[in-house]
Amino acid sequence: MNLLNTLVDKGLRRETPTREEALAVLATSDDDVLDVVAAAGRVRRHWFGRRVKLNYLVNLKSGLCPEDCSYCSQRLGSDTGILKYSWLKPEEASKAAAAGLAGGAKRVCLVASGRGPTDRDVERVAGTIAAIKERHEDVEVCACLGLLSEGQAERLRAAGADAYNHNLNTSEATYGDITTTHTYADRVDTVRKAHAAGLSACSGLIAGMGESDEDLVDVVFALRALDPDSVPVNFLIPVEGTPLAAEWNLTPQRCLRILAMVRFVCPDVEVRIAGGREVHLRTLQPLALHLANSIFLGDYLTTEGQAGRADLEMIADAGFEVEGADEVTLPAHRAAAGGGCGAHEGAGACGSHGDGGACGSHGDGGACGSHGDGGACGSHGGEGAECGTEAGGAGCGGHAGAAGSTAAESAAAGADAARTDAARTDAARTDAARTDAARTDAARTDLVAVRRRGAGTDLAPNA
Repeated sequence: MNLLNTLVDKGLRRETPTREEALAVLATSDDDVLDVVAAAGRVRRHWFGRRVKLNYLVNLKSGLCPEDCSYCSQRLGSDTGILKYSWLKPEEASKAAAAGLAGGAKRVCLVASGRGPTDRDVERVAGTIAAIKERHEDVEVCACLGLLSEGQAERLRAAGADAYNHNLNTSEATYGDITTTHTYADRVDTVRKAHAAGLSACSGLIAGMGESDEDLVDVVFALRALDPDSVPVNFLIPVEGTPLAAEWNLTPQRCLRILAMVRFVCPDVEVRIAGGREVHLRTLQPLALHLANSIFLGDYLTTEGQAGRADLEMIADAGFEVEGADEVTLPAHRAAAGGGCGAHEGAGACGSHGDGGACGSHGDGGACGSHGDGGACGSHGGEGAECGTEAGGAGCGGHAGAAGSTAAESAAAGADAARTDAARTDAARTDAARTDAARTDAARTDLVAVRRRGAGTDLAPNA
């Protein structure tokens, strides 16, 4: 496919694809999805080898949010059954972080619900960062606290934060359809504040909210222009009780095409699979590792993720390896440029530059993520479906055969029995197809497990 050859060549040279080429990736058929993954995988391996960076979320404050983001289980007035609690104490957050680090996580993402932090909140987070780094000196810490006011990014960096996450989520044209309590411009401003303070900026998107292919391409090109160090890709978890609870628009193949498009547009950036991979990628999760070089370990903010041990086994079985704490995430040219986490081999904070300049200030305004690494916070994740857990409770493959076998044994004539068996099998397949179609249309709440463990609970974290 000429398109894929062109995109691979551009990715290896760090050239920007055209919008038409990015749209063409999303428009490829399911028959071509393995070719798309193989092509984007060449770009991923060129810049990141077979390393997979692990990240771990700690939800410092859950629920109680005054914003009305339609995708979020913590939104104003939501009735989603999630855990709600105020700020964790520094020692509680440090203990939760230790569970993820013991599982191989290299970065801890500290997340708090709300519009944005007060100055007192920044002080709280500073104490938490100190508590974590006292026990784990080399850990990367990313803060995700909402919209930043003047001077707060600088204070977080001085407190030891390495990165700051604030996602754009969707295109500017459709942003007002999902949130009314703040604007797209507000989010862009916060990412720029993180850049200007020398923090490693992290900003990504949420796919599956009913957006068009054009919207997806718009937000990814906007991210490239903002030049974050990492781009987390979330797949919407339609939690019951939110306005988007019925938006089940994604297939595993669609998710792979989205990740491939992000990789082609941002070839040498840390692309992280964030919330929703277990629900939407399901058994194709290992293929996604050929596109993204980073994932979250264990649970998410308000929903449960795949068991941490299963993540580690998946990485190994797919032929990848966990990135070590002493390994530099960035490609060599990004590390030499002096940006992003882990780029300095003992130098200053993540994203710091020798001249004290802001991230991304390399003259030509470089490609999206032209430094490397960053943490994805604010993701929503979920728990993958178990075999036979859909509405009817049938086991895998349990649609046809049992009734037909009984008919065959009881039929008076072998030929009639065979015909009856075939007819019943066809009928069962038709019923199964109708059931699958109905399940596609209905909200798959059976796949969503609200988090009941980890920070803010009496149960051990899932790491």
